Amino acid sequence: MKSTEGRHPAVTQASPSPATAGTSTDGTQGPPRRRAGAARWGAYAILFAIAAFSIMPFSWVILASLDSDATIFVRLPEEWTVQNFVTVFRSAGGVQLITNSLIYAGGATVVLVIATTLAGYALSRYEFPGRRGFMLGLLMVRVVPPTATIVPLYVIATDLGLLNTYHGLILILASLEVPLGVWIMKGFFDTVPIEIEEAAWMDGATRLQAAFRIVLPLAGPGVGAAALIGFMGAWNQFLVPLVLISDQSRIPISIGLFRAWVAYTNVDWGLLAALSVVYIIPALVFYIVARRVLQQSLAGGLAGT
Repeated sequence: MKSTEGRHPAVTQASPSPATAGTSTDGTQGPPRRRAGAARWGAYAILFAIAAFSIMPFSWVILASLDSDATIFVRLPEEWTVQNFVTVFRSAGGVQLITNSLIYAGGATVVLVIATTLAGYALSRYEFPGRRGFMLGLLMVRVVPPTATIVPLYVIATDLGLLNTYHGLILILASLEVPLGVWIMKGFFDTVPIEIEEAAWMDGATRLQAAFRIVLPLAGPGVGAAALIGFMGAWNQFLVPLVLISDQSRIPISIGLFRAWVAYTNVDWGLLAALSVVYIIPALVFYIVARRVLQQSLAGGLAGT
């Protein structure tokens, strides 16, 4: 018999575990991890490019508004100045443009809040034939683009004497946002239990007293959401004022910005940028103030619908 002394035992090669399958013998990462890292950096590069593309117009507006010799290109001003803003308020009628826009947007907001509050409460608390079809019809109206109805809207405004009037444009701007506002308010009133109103009735309150003193404060975030939607919609509206307002003393700032672009052969880029900044600020301030109310209102509205 042959002796087995002095022989080394057979060594079996163990297969790599799944945890170390992507790692080489020298401790470096294998191809799968490298591909994942490259994909992540590629995603970051795409997001950075999209962010830069989105920020570029705002950068141009801010820099050009403070440039004494602004051009169409994004660049740091050689001479920083606020003369463009002075020109907006002194020579370009900026005060009148902002005042008109605040009248239109503020008036439309008030009308919208009153109308949608009453309609939302009625749709939430009363059952009547055709209620569901009526609400779906409101959504259908919202889907129709304003360009498809601008001609009949102009004819109606002409027949009713609403052209070149503050109240006429306020009513029309408010009506454009009514469908969405009604749905939001109806959803919030649905979240308020009817038992709360019934308890108020038992204590001697009338239906109107219970609605305004009990239900409406609980649906306050919905009122804030409707107000924000109404203000933003009226402030940003361009087509309707362009068609219905021809009086230069009553045009809003959105039309003034457009006419500053097309009025002259040689565009004053600094003045145009300054007017754009003035156009942005009121809507931005209104949104910042109402942001917390908007977040609460959207959450409550979704829960109620």
